Amino acid sequence: MREALFYRKQSENNVQCQLCPHNCTIADGENGICGVRQNLGGILFSLNGDRLIAAHVDPMEKKPLYHFFPGTETFSIAAAGCNFHCKNCQNHTISQTTPGLLDSGETTSPQIIVTMAKRRGVSHITFTYTEPTVFYELMLETAELAKEAGLYCSVVSNGFINPEPLARLIPVISAANIDLKFASNKLYRSVAGGWPEPVVETIKTLFDHGIVTEVTTLIIPGLNDDEGEFGKLTQFLLDISPEIPWHLSAFYPTYKMTDRNPTPPDTLVILRQTALDKGMKYVYTGNISDAQGSTTFCPTCSKDLIQRHRLSFHSSRLENGNCPHCTTKIYGQF
Repeated sequence: MREALFYRKQSENNVQCQLCPHNCTIADGENGICGVRQNLGGILFSLNGDRLIAAHVDPMEKKPLYHFFPGTETFSIAAAGCNFHCKNCQNHTISQTTPGLLDSGETTSPQIIVTMAKRRGVSHITFTYTEPTVFYELMLETAELAKEAGLYCSVVSNGFINPEPLARLIPVISAANIDLKFASNKLYRSVAGGWPEPVVETIKTLFDHGIVTEVTTLIIPGLNDDEGEFGKLTQFLLDISPEIPWHLSAFYPTYKMTDRNPTPPDTLVILRQTALDKGMKYVYTGNISDAQGSTTFCPTCSKDLIQRHRLSFHSSRLENGNCPHCTTKIYGQF
């Protein structure tokens, strides 16, 4: 355990965690909503800052990050825990914590993680799988050391983080994929346990600070695939920038949502075209077989520039990040 960042002490040994918008008030001996930040005698401790619950080398496309050094690999790591409780979580066995889960995994430190990445021959580290916000201290210190060592860091996150910790993280990360689930407050709260405004603000803040920012939305039949809900999600992103790459992924029944059917592939294809027609420049269909939906096209001349097969990089025609046909600058880092 180590003392957590971003909290303030209150009366009677209570503390308020200020890491994410839940702003949990935590009594002595209790944990916050995430299950991994505990108040002991008026001091808030991080319980997951020294163990990795997952560590793998992945293609960058698997994150998915399509506009950040496509075709490279990244060292993907996670500690246990999440500040959401998504009913459809595919990683619920490591995101929804138990005492046994917190005691499992591989003992680590920021220096060990950087060394592991170098030994694996990769120049990127990605904080992913669970929710990086709730292993913030480990993420921040690792990213700081990684930057000193000449490595890039990226974050795959639900975006539910307060402005101050986000601001402290931004100087040491280069890319992020943020999960934007719903436009509706009611749906966000009932399915995930959060609300959309802080997530949208996180996306805007990252983009405005020059972080390569991509967004993923899981399309769940009957929840966010209708014209009204999907239209609002599209407008959220258009209001920030039409440049943001947007990944539309298919839902498959899992965890506490086994009563819904999988997303029909045609739904993703139709919604992708809808978003493009409304002005988004880069829209992708995830986890289905769709050549058009996995290709990066020039938003000016429509030539195909980066080809992928599902989550695997195939080829790129970019020249210094530009379209070779019309010289349009393609959003991202290549």
